[in-house]
Amino acid sequence: MPRTSSWTAIGASFLFVVSGIALAAQDRYTVKVPDGLAFSDFRGYEDWKYVAVSQTETTVKVIAANDVMMNAFRQGLPADGKTFPDGSKVVKIEWNPKKNTASPYFVMVPDTLKAVDFIEKDTKRFPDTHGWAYAEFAYDTATDTFKPSDLSLSGATCGYACHTKVAAQDYIYTAYPKR
Repeated sequence: MPRTSSWTAIGASFLFVVSGIALAAQDRYTVKVPDGLAFSDFRGYEDWKYVAVSQTETTVKVIAANDVMMNAFRQGLPADGKTFPDGSKVVKIEWNPKKNTASPYFVMVPDTLKAVDFIEKDTKRFPDTHGWAYAEFAYDTATDTFKPSDLSLSGATCGYACHTKVAAQDYIYTAYPKR
């Protein structure tokens, strides 16, 4: 009987350790910027349709949108003073780039995740920014966690000042290119 008890104790210890590891992992859907957007507001963004890709000197990015915003893009928005409807959401996923050494030509591809940024239009909730709210969540590779970036510590208006440059495009930089 003592032998069975030993195996039971070992099994229980194993389950405790595994459970502890699972509990220690961050639930990214609990992260939120002050007075603004929460990661949970964008649940399922990984399956949204892409709008465009872009590259800066330091990042490779994909911009994707929910169905509300994609339908608006396909109808030609923003155009002729028309604006995106409430419920429009966009995500920008940013990676540090690396050269694809297997490719027969020069091409940069995503390497480590850098940040996930969200934008949402809700004119009732965010009237002071023409209905738009912004959030940038920095990713820490070492801990596999997200946190509001330094920009997002000011809340949902963190990207508004930057986006006023494209007010004529309803505060959205990314256009929906021809396919």
